Amino acid sequence: MDRLAHSMASFNVLTFSTGATFAVLFLVLLVGLYPQVTASLFTHFFYAIAIAMLSMGLALWGMYSYYYKWDRYSVLNKKRHIALGFTMGFFIWVWMVIMTGIDTYMVTGGPGVKPLSVATVESFGTAVRGVFNPMFTEMVLHRTFANLSWPAFALAAWASFMYIRSKTQEDRAFYDWSSSVGLTWGVGFLMLQPLVGFTIVYALKLSRPENPVSGANTGGTYERLTSGDTSNLLLINLILVVVLIVLSNAAMYFGAERHPDQAGRVPIRFFGLVAAVAGLYAVSPLAEFPFLYMRYIALLVMVLATFGAYVTYLRGRLRFRYGSPGRSYRIVLMATGVVAAVIALNMGFMKSNSRVPFTVYNQPGYTVQPSPPPTGFGK
Repeated sequence: MDRLAHSMASFNVLTFSTGATFAVLFLVLLVGLYPQVTASLFTHFFYAIAIAMLSMGLALWGMYSYYYKWDRYSVLNKKRHIALGFTMGFFIWVWMVIMTGIDTYMVTGGPGVKPLSVATVESFGTAVRGVFNPMFTEMVLHRTFANLSWPAFALAAWASFMYIRSKTQEDRAFYDWSSSVGLTWGVGFLMLQPLVGFTIVYALKLSRPENPVSGANTGGTYERLTSGDTSNLLLINLILVVVLIVLSNAAMYFGAERHPDQAGRVPIRFFGLVAAVAGLYAVSPLAEFPFLYMRYIALLVMVLATFGAYVTYLRGRLRFRYGSPGRSYRIVLMATGVVAAVIALNMGFMKSNSRVPFTVYNQPGYTVQPSPPPTGFGK
């Protein structure tokens, strides 16, 4: 476990500089391409953004302390070392929560909350009310579960790839075990996301504007997402989620061969087939037959079947022998990592596209409208 924790901390430290570089680049692009909405968001949520930046600084302190004091704290003061690790995770979660509040404010338009303006820095109470918009709680839960699931699938994919490059039996056993850890965490939190996703869509429905301005759907972003121009992205995302769940069941089935008695493979195969059939039905043209809510029932059956396979896999995992996973298992795990990354990108694109043509929904001063390029240069 220590080796895995050290590897993940090392990855965070090595990639942070690259991530910070791109963060600054994107901030410059936001200010340059969308100066009005960026300035308005900074003044409206000034105090919330200040807290978020403080949380980021504390998270970095925890990360660097956790990593660079590893040799001393991991031996002499294990509890303090673990506390530093949790500090890193907690403060980056606080940053994520605040950014999620601003993001969901832009999607819903903050019904019942003071609209944006660039006049002055708004009060702390205004920032808090803007963060706690109708979609906030559901999106925080969804992103929390996603941030525990997608990286876990990435870990499983990385471990499967590194297994191929391993030279010693010790390394092969470590990467095989790491892939199982990633799969366990990934599937565990993946099963929660369709349920929370349903609550997000329902929150969008409840947050539709009472007095929509010109260009806004009467049903709000919910209408555009479910039946408007963005509905195809929602269907694509549903298909990708079904694919990921089917791949997860396949990975658990192939991974169960580590058990010395091959125990658990038969029930996992049964649950996996049920999940696959239910998932395929949920994305098929027959999904609303014989009645409207059949799609949601099929998705629930898929999640419950996956849960059955998951429990069976966990029970057998106590007796797994690591070091020689099958090729099919490794291939499926690498595929799950790719699909999870695509889902994360599509979710962000789908959510942002649901508020078009507004940058902040139902606020007419913040729109993106196509216009001809300027002319008359050189005269």
